[in-house]
Amino acid sequence: MNDIAALSITTTGYQSGFGNGFETEALPGALPVGRNSPQRCAYGLYAEQISGSPFTAPRASNQRSWLYRIRPTVAHWGTFQPVDPGLWRTAPCAEIQVPPAPMRWDPIPLGDEALTFLHGVRTITTAGDAGTQAGMAAHVYLATRSMTDEYFYNADAEMLFVPQQGALRLRTEFGIIDITPCEIAVIPRGIKFSVELPGGPARGYLCENYGGAFTLPERGPIGANCLANPRDFLTPVAAYEDRDTPCRLVVKWGGALWQTDLDHAPLDVVAWHGNYAPYKYDLRRFAPVGPLLFDHADPSIFTTLTSPSETAGTANIDFVIFPERWAVAENTFRPPWYHMNIMSEFMGLIQGVYDGKTGGGFVPGGFSLHNTMLPHGPDRAAFDAASHADLKPHKLEGTLAFMFETRYRQNVTAYAAGIPQRQTAYGTYGSALAKRFDPSRP
Repeated sequence: MNDIAALSITTTGYQSGFGNGFETEALPGALPVGRNSPQRCAYGLYAEQISGSPFTAPRASNQRSWLYRIRPTVAHWGTFQPVDPGLWRTAPCAEIQVPPAPMRWDPIPLGDEALTFLHGVRTITTAGDAGTQAGMAAHVYLATRSMTDEYFYNADAEMLFVPQQGALRLRTEFGIIDITPCEIAVIPRGIKFSVELPGGPARGYLCENYGGAFTLPERGPIGANCLANPRDFLTPVAAYEDRDTPCRLVVKWGGALWQTDLDHAPLDVVAWHGNYAPYKYDLRRFAPVGPLLFDHADPSIFTTLTSPSETAGTANIDFVIFPERWAVAENTFRPPWYHMNIMSEFMGLIQGVYDGKTGGGFVPGGFSLHNTMLPHGPDRAAFDAASHADLKPHKLEGTLAFMFETRYRQNVTAYAAGIPQRQTAYGTYGSALAKRFDPSRP
């Protein structure tokens, strides 16, 4: 873990709200009053704007922040050299063809190898095209040591972290974010950060969003409340490093990794204001809604964040969770029904048992892929239990699953197709569903 010098301010804390115009300063008076780029900034700082949307985007979707920093980002630049991306892949990527069938994997073990977050990313699927700012990639990350004097930013994508085991400290330009399993964090495109492990080795899921920034879904007929509420999203307060020490900056740009050596730490933002910033959210604060009389509602009622596309009602990515909740509907098959879907679904399990896969094989740390227009649904154990259950109110407890759902077909990487954790027999799980048809018994 970095040895923070005495001149560094490492205040931890958060501001509440989603998409608000935030302002925060680590030193009093560092934020200018009434102007974004004064002739001379306080404390000898530089003013720099980072824009996450086109300059002329409508006010409701315009994203930008002003940073007041010790050195502008252009001063963090040097001669870049290519870096081996390891098992990190970027769309378009079609390394291997797999049969059209559901796929599932056991958890990938952490192992004993010394891995920072950057070295521990394993791409499972890619979709769309990062160059056209459309689609996504789904990864698993493994980390056994902190990034020390090493920093990173992603010019290709916004990054959604979903921890499954172990805590992460994300030391960003905008401040410090601490997350544990059942929490998530989003780092917007272009923001520098470093990943530390305050509690030891960590494993989780990572979504790279090449398209429109994640935002809260419209509630429609649900109205003003429930789902994810803006007040529960937390953005960090300003913190900075003023350290003149050899460091390395790695940039993901154009699907490749590049590195340069610095003689100072780049997380040197003393104050900032705006609405383009990293944030965290506790998934246990999600307020689910559901059916009260009959029928199983679409999984869209569990959408926590959405990345919009140019087609209304069709997401570039939906981040959907399946949390603890009450099941109360009558005369209804309560697990997910059998279906084929235009969207493709990468699913992971953070804790507990998912109600659609109770027959074993889908365990915390594992993941599955049900691609575009491929059939899927409950396994036999879940179907049998749901078909004969006493339909009284029942609470699903100790469970948390999630889904990265995209309109694009997800291409499986050669790594994911070849690892021993792949459950090669999973594609035929439906064959265990017996024929029940009897024309003499209505």
